[in-house]
Amino acid sequence: ALMDILKLSSSSQSQTTSPAMRIALASFNRLIPRRSIIPPRSLYYEFGENKKISADKCIIPRARKTHQATRPVDQANWNTSGMNKFLGIIFIAISAASFGTLAIFGRLAFSNGIDTYTLLFMRFGISAVIMACLLIFRREKLPTGKILWQLIGMGAIGYVGQSFSYLTAIRYASAGLVALLLYLYPVFVAILSSIFFKEKITPIKALALGLALAGTALTVNPKGGQLPGIFLALSAATIYSFYIIVGTQVMKQVSALQSSTVIFASAGAVYGVLTAVNGVHAPAGAQGWWIVAGVVIVATVIPVVTFLAGLQRIGPTNSSMLSTLEPVVTVVLAATIFQDALEPTTLLGGGLILGAVILLTRSEIRSMNHV
Repeated sequence: ALMDILKLSSSSQSQTTSPAMRIALASFNRLIPRRSIIPPRSLYYEFGENKKISADKCIIPRARKTHQATRPVDQANWNTSGMNKFLGIIFIAISAASFGTLAIFGRLAFSNGIDTYTLLFMRFGISAVIMACLLIFRREKLPTGKILWQLIGMGAIGYVGQSFSYLTAIRYASAGLVALLLYLYPVFVAILSSIFFKEKITPIKALALGLALAGTALTVNPKGGQLPGIFLALSAATIYSFYIIVGTQVMKQVSALQSSTVIFASAGAVYGVLTAVNGVHAPAGAQGWWIVAGVVIVATVIPVVTFLAGLQRIGPTNSSMLSTLEPVVTVVLAATIFQDALEPTTLLGGGLILGAVILLTRSEIRSMNHV
């Protein structure tokens, strides 16, 4: 019966099915169960398009539909959704590790006679020049209209406000307490995401959030502080939370390269004015300039670009929780470079943060497998 079908299909040139063809097809269907085969691709080309035999009279069109519609769709979903989430996790981990070096570079910079405003001006100004060169090389255009103003606000208000509040808070409270209050921002981001984006806080995310917060408290070892310091630290956390929420929406319209260029330039312009008012305190020697280069490349360009790229892929809540890796990196580097002592509570706190990251990552990987 199969040979009859092939002979009839290859010899017939008409667009209608002959009686002999229908008889052969009927005998073929009786010999083999209707849903039990997937015909070879040669049968599709023989008469799949030319003959257009209906599914109730022939097994081939139905089998052809089953053959073409299975795995490629799942693979496409994995490529667009699962791989994006996996890359997002990697990007945020790189961002957190790179941001963790900022305190180390800052400590080295201050010991070389660079003040806060000059360091931040060079940090954002030089970073803006580097990103602008990359933008020209890739032939990408700057954003315009509403998106441009939102990015300017993220740099001139978000970054400047957060860093100014944080650095000023240290004058009125211990560095550990300020860091702990700053790292309340994952909690704020989760709340804001549920309000603005209707993002569901799952039990796994709530548990990871609690572990990360407890781990941060143990890692930074908070002590006392005055009310202005506490207020400014909470302000820094709030400003950074809104920075992430706004960035989540903006990153749907522009690339990480475009957004970083505008953010760096706007933040650099504000700190340029502050540096001009307070005076320039440039590095004294070659070592100081190498420290500035480390601040620009390792602690600014890499972490900001990777954070925005990760934020685009896994959302604000996951990004903020994974970013709690930052104090762990800072503590480890401080112990390695400056021989700072690692207390048992610090190690326990770092373990809790790593546990939260692993818990959240496993949850995301499971969601990938169900795509």
